[in-house]
Amino acid sequence: MKMIITPQTLGGTIQVPSSKSIGHRELICAALAPEQSYVENISPSQDIDATCGILRSLGATIEEIQSRLPGRTAYKIQGSLQQTGQRITADCCESGSTLRFLIPVGLIGRNIVTFTGQGRLADRPLEPYFDLFREQGIAFQQGTEGKSLPLTVQGTLRPGTYTLPGNVSSQFFTGLLLALPLLDGDSVLISTTPLESVSYVTMTIACMANHGVHVYSDSKGTFRIPGNQQYRAGRYVIEGDYSQAAFWLSAGLLSKTAIVCTGLRPRSSQGDMAIVSILRAMGGELSSGGATLTAHPSVLTGRTIDVEDCPDLVPALAVVASCSKGTTHIVHAARVRFKECDRLHAMAVELNKLGADIHEEPEGLLIHGVPALHGGIVSAWNDHRIAMALAIATQRCHDTVTIEGAESVRKSYPEFWKDFAEMGGICKQEG
Repeated sequence: MKMIITPQTLGGTIQVPSSKSIGHRELICAALAPEQSYVENISPSQDIDATCGILRSLGATIEEIQSRLPGRTAYKIQGSLQQTGQRITADCCESGSTLRFLIPVGLIGRNIVTFTGQGRLADRPLEPYFDLFREQGIAFQQGTEGKSLPLTVQGTLRPGTYTLPGNVSSQFFTGLLLALPLLDGDSVLISTTPLESVSYVTMTIACMANHGVHVYSDSKGTFRIPGNQQYRAGRYVIEGDYSQAAFWLSAGLLSKTAIVCTGLRPRSSQGDMAIVSILRAMGGELSSGGATLTAHPSVLTGRTIDVEDCPDLVPALAVVASCSKGTTHIVHAARVRFKECDRLHAMAVELNKLGADIHEEPEGLLIHGVPALHGGIVSAWNDHRIAMALAIATQRCHDTVTIEGAESVRKSYPEFWKDFAEMGGICKQEG
């Protein structure tokens, strides 16, 4: 699908989608609880659907019910996963979180689970799990020609000491942390390297604590997990997503009219809340009040931005930096090369097509701000965040921009183009 955008300043009030990261975690915790839970205020997306589908395959009953907010979904979940030794196919679609979170969960029972996926998911590394499988005596068979998927696993996790490299993905830690408390004995999880994206692990631990399951950690990357714990059922409301708000906050700073983002928790465990401090450090005027953040048109100045703990912000920040004065250096971003696409390369290529001045580095981007962008034809690289970033960039373009692959927003934000139009964007779909 192509989206043809006529440059137009954006403005108004937007209800930010719910946090997909927290949504995954809350749904899994609720499915692991033996009683009925309610998880509310979830924005529909392909990734969330993938997690729900696999949890159903593993034995949870998940029913969509009416939400109190329009455009949102609430779920009634009867948890307790099956341990029947059956064969299960688990389609993760393109969701890396779904895959890495649910591999250990699938090993709680005695099932034989085959994980499949689409797009670049089969290329995303799973070696830290493969090493653990060998140590634990868990049988597994991965895809051919170096592909991780399809992956079939058979066996059960045992309590004990687990070691993982912390510089590949925090998702491996989250997957094990979710599963290990249910084992019949205590476990220790140790990061053998400095742990990157610590905030995502902190988010996992906070979510587990909301469900009555506790993990004890230290500053050196060691997590002590008591066994024989039980997840607690309850009613849980998902907060707004700072990684999605990043696009609208950036748009407000680049616009001629303020953009108000609602539904954001002012004290959040989300690492992507860093977008607020980053944009302010660049000169962005952001005002807050309760669950609301307002981005006012601002003159921005480049700076060095370390995204080690907030890699999903790279696409939005690349746009902001291209429209700022001076030079911005985005560093510690190598891991975003292994997302839905190589985001460093994609943002450099596509924004440069529009007249940006971006030099791609092995672990980051060196961006020289330009006075304005022009139009052209760009690609979303089948990546939801690339599509949304390019849409925001059109505000600073002189001519029409055509985004190919614009349907990729369905992965995390299916209503993006509708919201874009309601915020004043002029866009026409083709194909």
